[in-house]
Amino acid sequence: MKCIDLIAGARPNFMKIAPIIDALKAAKARGSSLRYRLVHTGQHYDRAMSGDFFEQLGIPEPDINLEVGSGTQAEQTAAIMVRYEKVLLEQLSDLCLVVGDVTSTMACSIVARKLGVPVAHVEGGIRSGDWTMPEEINRVVTDSIANWFFTTSETANQNLRRSGVTDDRLFFVGNTMIDTLLKQMPRLRPPALWDELGLQSGRYLVVTLHRPANVDGEQQLSRLLHAIAKGAGGLPVVFPVHPRTAKNLRDLEGQIPGMHYVDPQGYLEFNWLVKHAKGVITDSGGITEETTVMGVPCLTLRDNTERPETVTMGTNELIGMDPAKLAPALAHLMAGQWKRGTIPEKWDGKAAERIVAVLERLLSESRLSSE
Repeated sequence: MKCIDLIAGARPNFMKIAPIIDALKAAKARGSSLRYRLVHTGQHYDRAMSGDFFEQLGIPEPDINLEVGSGTQAEQTAAIMVRYEKVLLEQLSDLCLVVGDVTSTMACSIVARKLGVPVAHVEGGIRSGDWTMPEEINRVVTDSIANWFFTTSETANQNLRRSGVTDDRLFFVGNTMIDTLLKQMPRLRPPALWDELGLQSGRYLVVTLHRPANVDGEQQLSRLLHAIAKGAGGLPVVFPVHPRTAKNLRDLEGQIPGMHYVDPQGYLEFNWLVKHAKGVITDSGGITEETTVMGVPCLTLRDNTERPETVTMGTNELIGMDPAKLAPALAHLMAGQWKRGTIPEKWDGKAAERIVAVLERLLSESRLSSE
């Protein structure tokens, strides 16, 4: 029997880990020897950012919760490492499987490798080239020590090859976040605010902002929101507010016409809003993948992206962080002239199945322990 630690710590992780759990359960029912421990680091610890996702996506209660809570980047990293090390010292796993690019991903990878536990990175190889983003550092550090890489695109494969990773360690499997989206699509449901705000399909915009460059400066945040409201042409703008952003919004003076600040939404409710929106304005990477699959126009308020396929193939466009650039982009959107986009290769809802099939082969051959 082989035990895999599945690491989840923050909201973006949960939708990526859920289909892997489903695939492992299905493999076990077929007689597979693979077993797992779900390790929740507690990096996102409030209910809006964590608990609701577990319930809606059918993720079981964690086998282990490190409960690290809030703190600076260094404090969270240290707490995760100390507590995960204790878990492994009590009982080593055969593999540490990490997803995405949050602090938990990097911290658990370091601990595992130092204790001789191999690491597999789901979403390995994605790069923005922007070293001001903590996520980019997490990606590079994790990929520098991981044994195996499950990738979402050929671009990610090329990034890893350039860093010296050989093809026998690369597995192009697709996108587990899209596995979750496709599975949950029939269950998407309107949030209570749908009726409260009188929203109509195709007649509103959705905004999400949380990157420091966009939300930490009061002037920048205010200019962005005013530009969005003006470019919306009278359409309502729904802004589910990330906890990071909420405290900064309180410092802004006056209500912006048409801008509706709402609490973070559950997975099913948020993606309902995205699916039925005229367009989405965001600085999140993951949302650009979901809008691409749903065919919803997406404007990204960043100068770079670690998911270039959402631009070259999908419905996403990089607008940059200059509020002045929003006007022409929103005019293009409002005129109904946005590109249609296509869905990238292997974003078909079967990525987790491919991952588990590879893990069964690798672990049965005991190849991981020899790396």
